[in-house]
Formats: sequence, structure tokens, C-alpha cells
Amino acid sequence: MIRNKGIKGTTPFGIYIHWPYCISKCPYCDFYSQVRKDINQENIIDDYIKELNFYHQLTSTETVSSIFFGGGTPSLISPLLIEKIINHIIKTWHTQKNIEISLEANPNTDKKNLFKDLKRAGINRLSLGVQALNEQDLRFLGRTHSLTDALKSIDTVLQTFENHSMDLIYARPEQKLSTWEKELEQAANFGFKHLSLYQLTIEEGTTFAKKQIQTLDEQTARQLFNFTNNYLKKQNYKHYEVSNYAQPQYESKHNLLYWQGNNYIGIGPSAHGRIKTQTHIYATTYRCNLEELTPEERAEELLITGLRLKQGITYDNFEKKCGIKLEQVINPTQKQELERLKFIRSTSNKIYLTRKGLPVMNTILQELIR
Repeated sequence: MIRNKGIKGTTPFGIYIHWPYCISKCPYCDFYSQVRKDINQENIIDDYIKELNFYHQLTSTETVSSIFFGGGTPSLISPLLIEKIINHIIKTWHTQKNIEISLEANPNTDKKNLFKDLKRAGINRLSLGVQALNEQDLRFLGRTHSLTDALKSIDTVLQTFENHSMDLIYARPEQKLSTWEKELEQAANFGFKHLSLYQLTIEEGTTFAKKQIQTLDEQTARQLFNFTNNYLKKQNYKHYEVSNYAQPQYESKHNLLYWQGNNYIGIGPSAHGRIKTQTHIYATTYRCNLEELTPEERAEELLITGLRLKQGITYDNFEKKCGIKLEQVINPTQKQELERLKFIRSTSNKIYLTRKGLPVMNTILQELIR
């Protein structure tokens, strides 16, 4: 990997690389992905580099703080081509000395020396999509790896990378608190620096939706959520976002810049970005399309993403990111009522969801937005 050129600025700026290809399509997944084997990876990466060059015209003064390879299954990309993308970014932009370069991987793509090759390519944070720690739920979730595959990959990732994360999906249909307790204890004992724990949702258009799979009842789901927070706090994991937990100093820098409203670009099919210049706010979409957003449109987005964070939204940062005051977006009557019911709290400089409010965030947002 080419060494970076050093720090030019301090405002976080991220680059997301979307690889839409998978070995199979999971029944709960509503991300853009395709099951294809007949692809020319080199041609696709060359197209990605052209996209990067286009967006550099708008973002040449930015300093890249994070690169994230997501999907789909980006661990299917040749490590040499991953290195090509990383090196191009580092040659083109200024980068932070402690730049975070993440990649999502599935246990079934752990070919011989893959994780070591990814590290040599420049990946310094590996996110492993395990999703469940028992065979029955792995099959239910449509995962193509076995528990043995997962455990082998977990061991290799922990030995290879210093910064690592694991994804699990919980609140599965009929899941009991007692079984989740055992699974979460096992997950925490692995020693991952970061855990992403998502409650199962049934999204429109997915296989689960077509099969009319029902989610876990709300009361049990909330019990699982509360147990998760309490248990991981004792294990020294900070609950910094609705679904994300990290040991000290290991929060995802890349995801934080989404939630905090900083600039980022998205490369590849279905990827999107947000760029605020001195005079405009742009939504970027594939490929190389710029759509101007009004301050009000961006403000609503910032409210939705910012309240995902445990620390909430600061009024000054909100106005800086969209150009209008937070009070112009929030319904004051509903805000007062939600505070009375202890779903939200506000101070002179910020607003945030309480522990009671986090599990019902989507409902609160519907009531809070003007």
C-alpha cells in the first residue's frame, strides 16, 4: 500500500465503495445486490476509478478519514484490485494518517490466506458478517456458511487484524431471551473491538416479506434490546448508536460520519453520497449524478440519522451541516410531549433519545418531524 500524503484538513470525509455481487441473496436483504459469477472485476474497478476521478473535482480539498468497502460481498473482490482502489484514493486525495479502511467479509469467502492478503492490500478494519451463532438460524437467514465456517473465520480475523467488527441479527421469529443471552455472551467473549447487532426487520420486496415472515413480538424484542445494552456495558462495550457497540476508541469512523452529517461519496451501483459545498448541498447517485438538495431536505435527513446516535444532535452542528436551525424542522408540541413521556431529552445545545426512546426511534421520528 502506498503511504498517504499526510493531513491537509481535519473534517472527516468518507469514500464508500459498493460491490453489488454475492454468492447468494439472503432472504432478509433489501440492499442492491446480484448473484453473478460472469463478471470482469478489472473492468468494474476501472469504472470505479473513473467515478472517483469525477467526484474528486468537487472534493479535492477534502481529507479522507475513512474508506469502506460494502455490498453485496466485497470480500469476493481480488485483493490486488482492492489495493488498486486504495492506492488510487491515497494518490488522489489527502488522507488522515490514521485513516480507517474497512471491508465487509462473509465467512464463506475465507479462502486460503484471504484475510492476510486483504491486510496486505491496505484493509485495516475487517467487519465479519456472521449473523447467527447456531446452525438452525444460519439456515433460516439464508446464510451459505456453517457455524464451523464462522468460527474458523472469527479466529482468523482476530489473529490477523487489530481492528475488527462482527455483525449479528437478533430478534428472530420466536427467539427467546434465554437463547439470545447465551449467543450474546459467546459473541462478547470472542473479543471483537466492535459489534453491530441488528434487530431483524422485514423489508418490502424481500423474500421474507413475500413469505410473510413475522417479526418477533415487540415486548420480547424490547427485552432483548435492553438485555443487550446492559450486558455489553458490563463487558466494556459503549452503546454509541442504536445498533452499534464498541470498545473504547473503536467506534466506526466511517459510519459516524454518516450519522454526524459529514461529506462522503458513494462509488458503484446503488451507492449514494452527500456533498456540501460553500453554496450547494448535493445528493450523489450512480453514476456521477448530482442532485441538489434544499436545506429543508437535508435537515430532515440529518434529524433521522443524527438521532440514531446515543449522544444525539447538537444544534450548532446541525445548522452548520444544512444551513437552517433544528427548531425549524421539529414540531414543538410533539417535542414537548415526547420529553414529558421521557422518550427524548434536550438541553441548551443538543437533543437525544433516551434509553426508553431508542427502541421506538422510527415512531418518534414520525411524530417529531414537522
